[in-house]
Amino acid sequence: MRLREDAAEIQGELVGLRRDLHRIPEEGLHLPRTQERVLAALEPLPLEIDTGTALSSITAVLRGGAPGPAVLLRGDMDALPITERSGVDYGSRHDGVMHACGHDLHTAGLVGAARLLAAHRNELAGDVVFMFQPGEEGYNGAGQMIDEGVLTAAGRPVEAAYGLHVLSSILDRGVFASRPGPLMAGSAGLFVTVVGAGGHGSRPHVTLDPVPVACEMVTALQTMVTRRFDAFEPVVLTVGTFHAGTRRNVIPDEATFEATVRAFDPSVHAELGRHAVRLCEQIAAAHGLRAEVRYEPEYPVTVNDPAEYDYAATTVRELFGPERFATMRHPLTGSEDFSRVLGRVPGAFVFLGACATGDPDTAPGNHSPRAVYDDSVLADGAALLAELAARRLR
Repeated sequence: MRLREDAAEIQGELVGLRRDLHRIPEEGLHLPRTQERVLAALEPLPLEIDTGTALSSITAVLRGGAPGPAVLLRGDMDALPITERSGVDYGSRHDGVMHACGHDLHTAGLVGAARLLAAHRNELAGDVVFMFQPGEEGYNGAGQMIDEGVLTAAGRPVEAAYGLHVLSSILDRGVFASRPGPLMAGSAGLFVTVVGAGGHGSRPHVTLDPVPVACEMVTALQTMVTRRFDAFEPVVLTVGTFHAGTRRNVIPDEATFEATVRAFDPSVHAELGRHAVRLCEQIAAAHGLRAEVRYEPEYPVTVNDPAEYDYAATTVRELFGPERFATMRHPLTGSEDFSRVLGRVPGAFVFLGACATGDPDTAPGNHSPRAVYDDSVLADGAALLAELAARRLR
């Protein structure tokens, strides 16, 4: 198979698809316009296609020319609630929603892999499941697709699973990177409501002001991380939202904030949850207020099977050259719901540099409203996904 060369020939079409998707970003589990566009791109291919019932997913099965195992390739399709400030001429047409994490590249790349493999289906000894997934950004889309049967869509369980994730910073354009074992952190959410008694801003002594109490919690949580956990045990706690009040001269009844928590050990997550809940409750009590606190586990740690990592790394080096692959020294503290697939099926997740500025150290990162992805990497991403499946089925 000449998958890399074949991919180069459809690069322009993949860029066109990616930019179409970038213009129509949709958030969450229900992506009707995105699903429609992807289905149109897949329609000419000899695929068995099913769409989800609880979400706008697409599961497509390509039958090989001979019996063999089934493997899965995945691309996520959802966007983020971010107002785009990238300045690209194909920017989002939907106010407040943006493909700031590169999922439009993932989707176009997976369509490309489907096209490449469909052209060589008679050479495949087995089947390929293409997993087009909504709801990666905090909606457990992978878990819901698993519940709806994506891992057995070929009529038997898939034996391996592979996915790619582009980065707008960190890596040079065109460089693939991964590591064996833990690759990305597990995540949890901390949700806090401080309940007080509001009143006039000029008379705080007759109220129970929740704002300074909530602020004290935010700073105390940062201190807790550094004093309760070993410096060699990675833990991140970031408060992303804080809401209180309506006017500067009104003390509100409540203040709320939410934090994301990242760690690489389930026991650390459990311990952190106990400490965080107790800390917030007791700070509130010390001021005569009450705190309603929830600590909710979200995604597990993304773990690459060591043998599948070696296979993916070898494939990149042989397909593109050794200089195009980097072994990561440390995992990333981002989280990923492909972890749910890798928790059930051995496989590998690989990063691909798509930095558009030429300087990944200073470029806006994933989830930035100014993130820009160089879609010249699409052909190589599609070729790698296709090659991983094709070699696995040989």
